[in-house]
Amino acid sequence: MVKKKPHLTEEEIRLLKIRMELNRKRPEFIRQESWRYVRVKENWRRPRGIDSKMRLKKKGKPPLVSIGYRNPRMVRGLHPSGFKEVIVYNVKDLEKIDPDREAIRIAGSVGKRKRISIIEKADELGIVVLNRRL
Repeated sequence: MVKKKPHLTEEEIRLLKIRMELNRKRPEFIRQESWRYVRVKENWRRPRGIDSKMRLKKKGKPPLVSIGYRNPRMVRGLHPSGFKEVIVYNVKDLEKIDPDREAIRIAGSVGKRKRISIIEKADELGIVVLNRRL
């Protein structure tokens, strides 16, 4: 299988590189007091308490999720390879795919027999499959 690259503009390529750099710098957002109690998991929840120091963004507290951490709009939702991901459930779904801009991800609920037929048809049409495992 030859590695295929998406048709991207220079601007999109530049923004993908910026996104990679932003993702590297973005902190892990953790739930308030998760470091203190075993029962409180680290999964992100917005602090809403009236006296919450984290909500008030006090120094020494973990960072809050905010709009400033967002990625550039043009490359938001793209796969790291630059393709737009499309979930496929059957062979018929492949007809709607643009092989130059989109790559497919076979749904987890698809069985082995149908998965094999989807991969064969995708190779025929020159479509990139992001999860090729059998």
